[in-house]
Amino acid sequence: MKKQTFFTWSWILFIVFFILSIYDIRFALLGFICMMSPIVFSLSGYGKKNCSSICPRGSFLQNIMEKISLNNNMPKFLLKKSFKNLVLFVMFLVFSIAVVRSKGDPVLIGFALFRMIAVTSIIAFVLGVLYKPRTWCAICPMGHLSGEIAKKKGVKK
Repeated sequence: MKKQTFFTWSWILFIVFFILSIYDIRFALLGFICMMSPIVFSLSGYGKKNCSSICPRGSFLQNIMEKISLNNNMPKFLLKKSFKNLVLFVMFLVFSIAVVRSKGDPVLIGFALFRMIAVTSIIAFVLGVLYKPRTWCAICPMGHLSGEIAKKKGVKK
């Protein structure tokens, strides 16, 4: 029998996040935990350990999407650093604009966070069906950023 780890079932947190956020948008603020944990792990010297052992979306993609994925190889341009930097820049720009426009209102920040996570989850789902289940993980802005931090710190990913 396969050993059960946190990653084996953390996909449930991904689903719970969406359910709670639809029930009360302020729960979307919990998304900051998923956004910040890769950075904290990387700054703490653990590289991209969050991506392979904790990330609820990564768990969902690996454990659920593998059943419906076409398992094609992803286009090579998705792996280019310039593309990953562009995705990171656009995500931070869009989110920053939404936070500034919210004027600190937690409900509006929750909406912005929920919208960003929902849109990227739809993209992750489509990529996971067309290509390998965790294709999104290869371009995930937080994973990319934590990988860059790990490189600067001299930590293996």
